[in-house]
Amino acid sequence: MGRIGRRGFVATAAGALAGLGVAGDAAAIPGAAREARHTSNRAFRAMWLATVTQRDWPSKAGLTAEQQRRELLAHLDTAVARRLNTVVLQVRPAADALWPSPYEPWSQYLTGVQGRDPGWDPLGTAVAEAHRRGLELHAWFNPYRVALHTDPSRLVADHPARQHPEWVLPYGGKLYYNPGIPEVRAFVQDAMIDAVRRYEIDAVHFDDYFYPYPVAGQTFDDDETFETYGGGFADKAAWRRDNIDRLVREMSVRIPAARRGVRFGISPFAVWRNAATDPSGSDTRAGVQTYDDLHADTRTWVRRGWIDHVVPQVYWHIGFAAADYAKLLPWWNETVRGTGVQLCIGEALYKAGDPAQPAAWQDPAELSRHLTLAAGYGEVRGHFFFSAKEVGADRNGAMARVVADHYPGRVPPPR
Repeated sequence: MGRIGRRGFVATAAGALAGLGVAGDAAAIPGAAREARHTSNRAFRAMWLATVTQRDWPSKAGLTAEQQRRELLAHLDTAVARRLNTVVLQVRPAADALWPSPYEPWSQYLTGVQGRDPGWDPLGTAVAEAHRRGLELHAWFNPYRVALHTDPSRLVADHPARQHPEWVLPYGGKLYYNPGIPEVRAFVQDAMIDAVRRYEIDAVHFDDYFYPYPVAGQTFDDDETFETYGGGFADKAAWRRDNIDRLVREMSVRIPAARRGVRFGISPFAVWRNAATDPSGSDTRAGVQTYDDLHADTRTWVRRGWIDHVVPQVYWHIGFAAADYAKLLPWWNETVRGTGVQLCIGEALYKAGDPAQPAAWQDPAELSRHLTLAAGYGEVRGHFFFSAKEVGADRNGAMARVVADHYPGRVPPPR
């Protein structure tokens, strides 16, 4: 398939996916996805707001509904104060939900008990209050992570993973849905699309978790699944990549079918492949390559126009030997050129001022230099900062420096 952009892809693929039994209103698709249009006064200025393990919000499990709400609104107010325009809220951290989902239980990160109603609607409130403040609200989903432990009995009794134990695999101290099972792929899509239908979110967002990151000495035991569904593939790796390709391609069609105008963005680990592995790869020597290790062919998703924007997590400083920010930036700039996919850069604000990080991250100007460098690349449409806690606390003043140097006033996101 050529570089047709997402508008062309969605219109072409709708009928094909309908033939495969994928739900969605095909009539709603044409024109729903937008080609990227770059204007000088539009850029993403975003922050991730993570809920898994109380990373950013809520500050602890079991707060009252009013306490949770106040904390959430404070994060939105911080985004406005920092002249951001987008908040990426993690609403499905581990096969659970921050809205009243008919598919999955309420998240334990709200009340401390999986399945317990928190007494309010966090996603609905986030959408309304973000829009009230002139912010976009992107709903961040983790497709396949089930739990940060390996004991299914700790899941709520009616959890889909307990109702379908054959869907689940333990690996690296966690439980995952098996991406190779077609029923799993359909179910996780249904669970995510429910939020798109219910709420006026601006985008669906995936991060870097597809097949799990490699864990030394452990095997993701999907041999039997490969034997069942892997016919026609040269090897398991190719089959795994096809499983993730199908997830992305099908979601690309189902999202605008569920709600017109909702965009689709993915924030992958920034190294598709090292040049030593593939001449088309980046001038890096990273230990993880998304194509080979996570079975996520991120470059293909961009080149085929399956997503609206890509946000590679370029979480390294300028001059870092194994993965230099200054070398990954031009690689991604060239990768998106001509595709209609918007490029944003994921920024490791969490490293700024952390004494455990290299000396470059102790300099409050490091992140500002990233934005200065990126301004010289014509495909870059903005930056996403990880994450909300650091946007507010700003350990060494790096975020304040970014705002002072690059954000003299608020601007709208690109369309």
